[in-house]
Amino acid sequence: MKRATSVLLALLLLASCSGEKRPLRIGSKNFSENVLLGEILAQALEARGTTVDRRLNLGGTFVCHRAVVAGELDLYPEYTGTAFTAILQQKPLNDAGQVRQRVAQEYEKRWDLRWSPSLGFENTFALVVRGDDARRLGLKRISDLVAHPELRPGFGYEFVEREDGYKGLVRTYGLRFAQPPAEMDLGLLYPALASRKVDVAAGNSTDGLIDAIGGVVLEDDRHYFPPYEAAYVVRGVTWRTNAVLREVLGRMAGRLSAVKMRALNARIDRDKRRPEDVAREFLSSLKP
Repeated sequence: MKRATSVLLALLLLASCSGEKRPLRIGSKNFSENVLLGEILAQALEARGTTVDRRLNLGGTFVCHRAVVAGELDLYPEYTGTAFTAILQQKPLNDAGQVRQRVAQEYEKRWDLRWSPSLGFENTFALVVRGDDARRLGLKRISDLVAHPELRPGFGYEFVEREDGYKGLVRTYGLRFAQPPAEMDLGLLYPALASRKVDVAAGNSTDGLIDAIGGVVLEDDRHYFPPYEAAYVVRGVTWRTNAVLREVLGRMAGRLSAVKMRALNARIDRDKRRPEDVAREFLSSLKP
Protein backbone atom coordinates (compact mmCIF):
# COMPACT_ATOMS: atom_id res chain seq x y z
CA MET A 1 0.00 0.00 0.00
CA LYS A 2 2.84 2.37 0.91
CA ARG A 3 4.56 1.56 -2.38
CA ALA A 4 1.39 2.30 -4.37
CA THR A 5 0.91 5.57 -2.52
CA SER A 6 4.52 6.60 -3.16
CA VAL A 7 4.17 5.82 -6.85
CA LEU A 8 0.94 7.84 -7.07
CA LEU A 9 2.52 10.85 -5.35
CA ALA A 10 5.52 10.64 -7.66
CA LEU A 11 3.27 10.57 -10.71
CA LEU A 12 1.28 13.58 -9.46
CA LEU A 13 4.49 15.49 -8.80
CA LEU A 14 5.82 14.62 -12.24
CA ALA A 15 2.58 15.75 -13.86
CA SER A 16 2.61 19.06 -12.03
CA CYS A 17 6.21 19.70 -13.01
CA SER A 18 5.97 18.66 -16.64
CA GLY A 19 2.44 19.83 -17.44
CA GLU A 20 1.66 23.01 -19.28
CA LYS A 21 1.56 26.26 -17.38
CA ARG A 22 -1.91 27.61 -16.80
CA PRO A 23 -3.05 30.36 -19.17
CA LEU A 24 -2.30 33.97 -18.36
CA ARG A 25 -5.59 35.53 -17.28
CA ILE A 26 -6.07 38.99 -18.76
CA GLY A 27 -9.06 41.07 -17.66
CA SER A 28 -10.49 44.43 -18.60
CA LYS A 29 -13.16 46.90 -17.63
CA ASN A 30 -16.42 47.20 -19.50
CA PHE A 31 -15.71 49.93 -22.05
CA SER A 32 -14.23 49.79 -25.52
CA GLU A 33 -10.77 51.22 -24.85
CA ASN A 34 -10.08 48.97 -21.88
CA VAL A 35 -11.31 45.89 -23.75
CA LEU A 36 -9.09 46.84 -26.68
CA LEU A 37 -6.03 47.27 -24.46
CA GLY A 38 -6.67 43.84 -22.99
CA GLU A 39 -7.02 42.34 -26.47
CA ILE A 40 -3.86 44.04 -27.77
CA LEU A 41 -1.80 42.56 -24.94
CA ALA A 42 -3.43 39.15 -25.34
CA GLN A 43 -2.55 38.98 -29.03
CA ALA A 44 0.98 40.28 -28.44
CA LEU A 45 1.56 37.55 -25.87
CA GLU A 46 0.00 34.84 -28.04
CA ALA A 47 2.40 35.83 -30.81
CA ARG A 48 5.19 34.94 -28.38
CA GLY A 49 3.70 31.55 -27.60
CA THR A 50 1.87 32.43 -24.38
CA THR A 51 -1.52 30.84 -23.76
CA VAL A 52 -4.05 33.47 -22.72
CA ASP A 53 -7.38 33.25 -20.93
CA ARG A 54 -9.37 36.37 -21.88
CA ARG A 55 -11.65 37.68 -19.15
CA LEU A 56 -12.49 40.96 -20.84
CA ASN A 57 -15.43 43.29 -20.28
CA LEU A 58 -15.70 42.25 -16.64
CA GLY A 59 -17.11 45.41 -15.10
CA GLY A 60 -15.91 48.62 -13.51
CA THR A 61 -12.75 49.60 -11.65
CA PHE A 62 -13.62 47.93 -8.37
CA VAL A 63 -14.61 44.63 -9.98
CA CYS A 64 -11.27 44.34 -11.80
CA HIS A 65 -9.26 45.47 -8.79
CA ARG A 66 -10.87 42.90 -6.52
CA ALA A 67 -10.30 40.18 -9.12
CA VAL A 68 -6.58 40.86 -9.48
CA VAL A 69 -6.09 41.17 -5.71
CA ALA A 70 -7.91 37.86 -5.19
CA GLY A 71 -5.73 36.15 -7.79
CA GLU A 72 -8.61 35.61 -10.22
CA LEU A 73 -6.81 37.78 -12.80
CA ASP A 74 -3.12 38.11 -13.55
CA LEU A 75 -3.37 41.62 -14.98
CA TYR A 76 -5.69 44.22 -16.48
CA PRO A 77 -5.41 47.74 -17.96
CA GLU A 78 -5.76 50.59 -15.46
CA TYR A 79 -5.15 54.34 -15.14
CA THR A 80 -2.96 55.95 -12.48
CA GLY A 81 -5.45 58.67 -11.54
CA THR A 82 -8.22 56.12 -11.13
CA ALA A 83 -6.05 53.99 -8.87
CA PHE A 84 -4.98 57.02 -6.85
CA THR A 85 -8.45 58.40 -6.19
CA ALA A 86 -10.89 55.50 -6.50
CA ILE A 87 -8.82 52.65 -5.04
CA LEU A 88 -6.41 54.44 -2.70
CA GLN A 89 -9.04 57.05 -1.76
CA GLN A 90 -6.59 59.95 -2.09
CA LYS A 91 -7.57 63.49 -2.98
CA PRO A 92 -6.81 64.30 -6.64
CA LEU A 93 -3.31 65.54 -7.51
CA ASN A 94 -2.18 67.10 -10.79
CA ASP A 95 1.47 65.95 -10.70
CA ALA A 96 1.62 62.91 -13.00
CA GLY A 97 4.99 61.73 -11.68
CA GLN A 98 3.94 61.98 -8.06
CA VAL A 99 0.68 60.17 -8.71
CA ARG A 100 2.42 57.30 -10.51
CA GLN A 101 5.08 56.99 -7.78
CA ARG A 102 2.53 56.91 -4.98
CA VAL A 103 0.33 54.42 -6.81
CA ALA A 104 3.24 52.10 -7.60
CA GLN A 105 4.48 52.15 -4.00
CA GLU A 106 1.09 51.59 -2.40
CA TYR A 107 0.00 48.85 -4.81
CA GLU A 108 3.20 46.92 -4.17
CA LYS A 109 3.08 47.39 -0.40
CA ARG A 110 -0.63 46.61 0.08
CA TRP A 111 -1.32 43.93 -2.52
CA ASP A 112 2.00 42.92 -4.16
CA LEU A 113 0.86 44.40 -7.47
CA ARG A 114 3.15 45.94 -10.09
CA TRP A 115 2.51 48.68 -12.64
CA SER A 116 3.83 48.25 -16.16
CA PRO A 117 5.53 51.16 -17.96
CA SER A 118 3.10 53.77 -19.27
CA LEU A 119 1.55 53.04 -22.66
CA GLY A 120 2.17 56.66 -23.66
CA PHE A 121 -1.18 58.37 -23.21
CA GLU A 122 -3.56 59.68 -20.59
CA ASN A 123 -7.29 59.07 -20.64
CA THR A 124 -8.70 61.70 -18.34
CA PHE A 125 -12.33 62.48 -17.68
CA ALA A 126 -13.78 64.99 -20.11
CA LEU A 127 -16.98 67.02 -20.00
CA VAL A 128 -18.48 66.98 -23.49
CA VAL A 129 -21.25 69.11 -24.99
CA ARG A 130 -22.77 69.17 -28.46
CA GLY A 131 -20.95 71.41 -30.92
CA ASP A 132 -24.02 73.51 -31.70
CA ASP A 133 -24.62 74.17 -27.99
CA ALA A 134 -20.98 75.11 -27.51
CA ARG A 135 -21.20 77.68 -30.30
CA ARG A 136 -24.64 78.99 -29.31
CA LEU A 137 -23.86 79.38 -25.61
CA GLY A 138 -20.16 80.19 -25.88
CA LEU A 139 -19.09 77.08 -23.97
CA LYS A 140 -15.34 76.60 -24.01
CA ARG A 141 -14.43 75.83 -20.39
CA ILE A 142 -16.05 73.84 -17.61
CA SER A 143 -16.45 77.06 -15.64
CA ASP A 144 -18.73 78.35 -18.42
CA LEU A 145 -21.34 75.82 -17.26
CA VAL A 146 -21.96 77.84 -14.09
CA ALA A 147 -24.06 80.29 -16.10
CA HIS A 148 -26.20 77.50 -17.56
CA PRO A 149 -27.84 75.44 -14.80
CA GLU A 150 -30.58 74.49 -17.26
CA LEU A 151 -28.27 72.09 -19.08
CA ARG A 152 -29.04 68.46 -18.28
CA PRO A 153 -26.04 66.36 -17.18
CA GLY A 154 -25.61 62.67 -17.95
CA PHE A 155 -22.86 60.67 -16.24
CA GLY A 156 -21.68 57.10 -15.79
CA TYR A 157 -22.37 55.36 -12.49
CA GLU A 158 -18.74 55.48 -11.33
CA PHE A 159 -18.38 59.17 -12.15
CA VAL A 160 -21.30 60.01 -9.89
CA GLU A 161 -19.82 58.08 -6.96
CA ARG A 162 -16.09 58.67 -7.24
CA GLU A 163 -14.24 61.36 -5.31
CA ASP A 164 -12.56 62.52 -8.51
CA GLY A 165 -15.95 62.57 -10.25
CA TYR A 166 -19.16 64.52 -9.90
CA LYS A 167 -18.99 65.43 -6.20
CA GLY A 168 -15.57 67.00 -6.38
CA LEU A 169 -16.34 68.58 -9.75
CA VAL A 170 -19.32 70.57 -8.48
CA ARG A 171 -17.35 71.70 -5.43
CA THR A 172 -14.38 72.83 -7.48
CA TYR A 173 -16.39 74.71 -10.09
CA GLY A 174 -19.43 75.73 -8.05
CA LEU A 175 -21.77 74.00 -10.50
CA ARG A 176 -25.50 73.94 -9.79
CA PHE A 177 -27.51 71.94 -12.29
CA ALA A 178 -31.29 72.39 -12.17
CA GLN A 179 -31.76 68.61 -12.10
CA PRO A 180 -29.60 65.77 -10.81
CA PRO A 181 -27.48 63.93 -13.36
CA ALA A 182 -28.99 61.06 -15.30
CA GLU A 183 -26.94 57.94 -14.52
CA MET A 184 -26.32 55.44 -17.30
CA ASP A 185 -23.87 52.92 -18.74
CA LEU A 186 -20.85 54.48 -20.42
CA GLY A 187 -21.92 53.11 -23.80
CA LEU A 188 -25.15 55.10 -23.66
CA LEU A 189 -23.64 58.52 -22.89
CA TYR A 190 -22.87 59.68 -26.43
CA PRO A 191 -26.11 58.39 -27.97
CA ALA A 192 -27.97 60.25 -25.20
CA LEU A 193 -25.98 63.41 -25.91
CA ALA A 194 -26.46 63.16 -29.66
CA SER A 195 -30.21 62.56 -29.31
CA ARG A 196 -30.55 65.52 -26.91
CA LYS A 197 -31.66 63.44 -23.95
CA VAL A 198 -28.81 65.05 -21.99
CA ASP A 199 -26.77 68.19 -22.68
CA VAL A 200 -23.51 67.56 -20.81
CA ALA A 201 -21.81 64.16 -20.66
CA ALA A 202 -18.84 63.04 -18.61
CA GLY A 203 -16.85 60.91 -21.03
CA ASN A 204 -13.18 60.14 -21.50
CA SER A 205 -10.71 62.26 -23.44
CA THR A 206 -9.84 59.40 -25.82
CA ASP A 207 -13.42 58.37 -26.60
CA GLY A 208 -13.82 57.69 -30.30
CA LEU A 209 -17.39 58.98 -30.44
CA ILE A 210 -16.56 62.57 -29.44
CA ASP A 211 -15.61 63.50 -32.99
CA ALA A 212 -18.26 61.23 -34.48
CA ILE A 213 -21.13 63.19 -32.88
CA GLY A 214 -19.48 66.59 -33.33
CA GLY A 215 -18.87 66.92 -29.61
CA VAL A 216 -16.73 69.56 -27.93
CA VAL A 217 -14.54 68.82 -24.91
CA LEU A 218 -14.68 71.63 -22.36
CA GLU A 219 -11.34 72.82 -21.00
CA ASP A 220 -10.64 71.80 -17.42
CA ASP A 221 -9.64 75.39 -16.61
CA ARG A 222 -9.29 74.77 -12.87
CA HIS A 223 -7.24 71.61 -13.43
CA TYR A 224 -9.60 69.47 -11.41
CA PHE A 225 -9.06 66.08 -13.03
CA PRO A 226 -5.85 64.25 -12.05
CA PRO A 227 -3.52 62.58 -14.56
CA TYR A 228 -4.70 59.20 -15.80
CA GLU A 229 -1.73 57.44 -17.40
CA ALA A 230 -2.68 54.13 -18.97
CA ALA A 231 -0.71 51.01 -17.99
CA TYR A 232 -1.29 47.45 -16.85
CA VAL A 233 -1.61 46.32 -13.23
CA VAL A 234 0.09 42.93 -12.77
CA ARG A 235 0.15 40.46 -9.89
CA GLY A 236 3.57 40.46 -8.28
CA VAL A 237 4.11 36.72 -8.67
CA THR A 238 3.18 36.96 -12.35
CA TRP A 239 5.54 39.88 -12.88
CA ARG A 240 8.44 38.09 -11.22
CA THR A 241 8.04 34.74 -12.95
CA ASN A 242 6.98 35.67 -16.49
CA ALA A 243 9.89 37.10 -18.45
CA VAL A 244 7.96 37.11 -21.73
CA LEU A 245 5.25 39.28 -20.18
CA ARG A 246 7.82 41.76 -18.86
CA GLU A 247 9.45 41.94 -22.28
CA VAL A 248 6.16 42.49 -24.13
CA LEU A 249 5.05 45.18 -21.67
CA GLY A 250 8.41 46.88 -22.05
CA ARG A 251 8.06 46.94 -25.83
CA MET A 252 4.57 48.42 -25.56
CA ALA A 253 5.76 51.32 -23.42
CA GLY A 254 5.06 54.68 -25.06
CA ARG A 255 3.62 53.13 -28.24
CA LEU A 256 0.15 54.68 -27.94
CA SER A 257 -0.53 58.42 -28.10
CA ALA A 258 -3.87 59.94 -27.08
CA VAL A 259 -4.56 60.75 -30.76
CA LYS A 260 -3.84 57.17 -31.80
CA MET A 261 -5.94 55.74 -28.99
CA ARG A 262 -8.87 57.95 -29.93
CA ALA A 263 -8.64 56.77 -33.55
CA LEU A 264 -8.55 53.12 -32.48
CA ASN A 265 -11.56 53.64 -30.22
CA ALA A 266 -13.44 55.23 -33.11
CA ARG A 267 -12.98 52.08 -35.20
CA ILE A 268 -14.88 50.17 -32.52
CA ASP A 269 -17.50 52.67 -31.36
CA ARG A 270 -18.13 54.53 -34.62
CA ASP A 271 -17.29 51.98 -37.29
CA LYS A 272 -18.53 48.95 -35.31
CA ARG A 273 -15.34 46.97 -35.83
CA ARG A 274 -14.49 44.06 -33.54
CA PRO A 275 -11.84 44.76 -30.88
CA GLU A 276 -10.00 41.62 -32.03
CA ASP A 277 -9.62 43.00 -35.55
CA VAL A 278 -8.64 46.49 -34.41
CA ALA A 279 -6.02 45.03 -32.07
CA ARG A 280 -4.59 42.84 -34.84
CA GLU A 281 -4.30 45.80 -37.22
CA PHE A 282 -2.63 47.94 -34.58
CA LEU A 283 -0.05 45.28 -33.73
CA SER A 284 0.73 44.68 -37.39
CA SER A 285 1.37 48.42 -37.83
CA LEU A 286 4.03 48.55 -35.12
CA LYS A 287 7.59 48.66 -36.26
CA PRO A 288 9.85 45.96 -34.75
